[in-house]
Amino acid sequence: MADRLRKAINEYFVGKQEVVENLLICLLAGGHVLLEDVPGVGKTTLARTLARAVSLSFGRIQFTPDTLPSDVTGVSVLNMKTGEFEYREGAIMRQLILADEINRTSPKTQASLLEAMAEGRVTVDDRVILLPEPFMVIATQNPVEFVGTYALPEAQLDRFMMKISIGYPDAESEVLMTRRFLEGRTGDTVESVMDAAELLKRKEEVRQVKVADSILTYADEIVRLTRQESRLVLGASPRALIQMVQASQARAYLDGRDHVIPDDIKAVAVNTLHHRLALTYEARVAREDIDAVIYADVLKAKIPMV
Repeated sequence: MADRLRKAINEYFVGKQEVVENLLICLLAGGHVLLEDVPGVGKTTLARTLARAVSLSFGRIQFTPDTLPSDVTGVSVLNMKTGEFEYREGAIMRQLILADEINRTSPKTQASLLEAMAEGRVTVDDRVILLPEPFMVIATQNPVEFVGTYALPEAQLDRFMMKISIGYPDAESEVLMTRRFLEGRTGDTVESVMDAAELLKRKEEVRQVKVADSILTYADEIVRLTRQESRLVLGASPRALIQMVQASQARAYLDGRDHVIPDDIKAVAVNTLHHRLALTYEARVAREDIDAVIYADVLKAKIPMV
């Protein structure tokens, strides 16, 4: 299943196997993904291709400064015949949501995704509406130094299991991608590998992957080191620990194992932590790199005997 899914996505999203692997980890672990990169590197294509490959209903929200929270969650409308308010669903009522350029809209509209991402539901007036399962948000954002962007607050960033940067493709992949596009081979024609029911079954199998107490201790030590690091003004939250372990379960599952090993934790640590941390002013002036700090913390943590 994993090989077929990788092959289906890589057929249209060329040359970025590690990005695809991390996306599948989040999909199976039940997490959300933040894709941050310059325009035109395939963020939207990746999301649409994944939705087609796993046969999920797909919704796209193109965020702009005038997008309203009701555009996302839906709105109550008065029915003139019955005299009662009826819920008109918003774009959020799909299984896979592409929140495109999420940092181009106002903080109020950004916050409309918080409940959906954390609890799988939305509240409109006094009505609670459950979202379809499985549910996943893939948000894209331009780098924060770009004109017309609103930086996502820490509470919003903490909802994402991983932040992934795609980067430019190598020369061979870029030529191959262009050739396939000219031949009409796009993400809309990708082969469906599974449906929503099978995906839910796979996610349940991921939850059964064993995590030893020593592995939990190792992961917790990494998280605690981020809170003690002098170059960081904001360390990782308890949610970061939970999602790091969930991601490591999915990685072990994709690797064909029924248990997590320390290498799984180390492999997912950077992508699950770097968007949750904040450098001190002095570290920013010294041009410190978040990822380099995390790597140092991972190396300092004692690997348990398992």
